[in-house]
Amino acid sequence: MPQLQYHHPVLLAESVDMLSVAPGGTYVDLTFGGGGHSREILSRMAPAGGRLVAFDQDADAQANLPADPRLTFVHGNFRFMRGQLRLRGITEVDGVLADLGVSSHHFDTPERGFSFRSDGPLDMRMNTQGALTAETVVNTYSDEELTRVLRDYGELETPWKVSACLVRARAKAPIATVGEFVEAVAPCTPRKDPTKFLSRLFQAVRIEVNGEMEALRMALEQSAKVLGPGGRLVVISYHSLEDRLVKNFMRSGNFEGRVEKDFYGVPQVPFSEVSRAVVPSAEEQARNPRSRSAKLRVATATAK
Repeated sequence: MPQLQYHHPVLLAESVDMLSVAPGGTYVDLTFGGGGHSREILSRMAPAGGRLVAFDQDADAQANLPADPRLTFVHGNFRFMRGQLRLRGITEVDGVLADLGVSSHHFDTPERGFSFRSDGPLDMRMNTQGALTAETVVNTYSDEELTRVLRDYGELETPWKVSACLVRARAKAPIATVGEFVEAVAPCTPRKDPTKFLSRLFQAVRIEVNGEMEALRMALEQSAKVLGPGGRLVVISYHSLEDRLVKNFMRSGNFEGRVEKDFYGVPQVPFSEVSRAVVPSAEEQARNPRSRSAKLRVATATAK
């Protein structure tokens, strides 16, 4: 499948510029997807030098791999980055890039179940070999568990009401498709801006299915350990939950945003410089509406 049909890379030039690619450096692309960011990184490396390790848990992404000896592809979740790098003899890298958004390929493939705009199986797995599906979450989680997912990951105003709708609907018949899922929450869907409500609903279940927040926490912590002095961490996030974790970690080294100091009052943080958030230009947002919620943050690693 051609790369441009798979995904339009967001903030492409800005993110790779901020990665500050050295011709012979070693870099990690945590979210290969359609390969747009990886190709741009490779284009800035020496023709016979440098190394790029790219991760993606979706087998479909492998169809986008360029034939380039400088690129190593890891079919797996980026939460295992440090271990996978060590297996390949890499203990330190010059840059880590992550584009956390769900690819256009996922949204535009009805049988993957990521979008409420097309009917299909209620799946939402980024790794199609994963055991947990959206259908399982919606049909087997308790009322309390569903409320937690919808509150924590969808930030819905009345998650308990939506959970109750789902519990009532599944008592009559299992909810197996996207259409049935949307129909089940129809009594709870606000007339004002139903698209926003459904987007948050699907986001919440998708995050639960794929363990996205825990994977992000693990990847951020590992990035601080594998980046060499002066190395760059570049992250593009798409919703407030992700951005809050990224911002807090870059500024403090933890997810609460609490800066720890040593005996002499010197802040103990993993990054020496942290940029302000960068958002797509009006031109890019017009060209690619899915980029509108993107925020790019960059941090430079301190000396170990």
